[in-house]
Amino acid sequence: MKTLKALKFLVVGPVLLVFLFFVNLLTSPGDWWVQWAALGIGIAWVFSLLHVIKAVVVAGGLAALLAYLGRKDGTF
Repeated sequence: MKTLKALKFLVVGPVLLVFLFFVNLLTSPGDWWVQWAALGIGIAWVFSLLHVIKAVVVAGGLAALLAYLGRKDGTF
């Protein structure tokens, strides 16, 4: 469940940041407060990406192990 939320944030985070950029552009073009939101969302996005990569590596490793154990010929 955590991995699905992290995967969802990989899409939602940049969309939210684009929305905030346009809000900043329309409300206060001289004051770029959106940079702080971008920093926070960027850090959270990197952690979400690492979480998803870890889950994919673990799932791939388990699939490879099951494929190896499921072979019938017994060779290495």
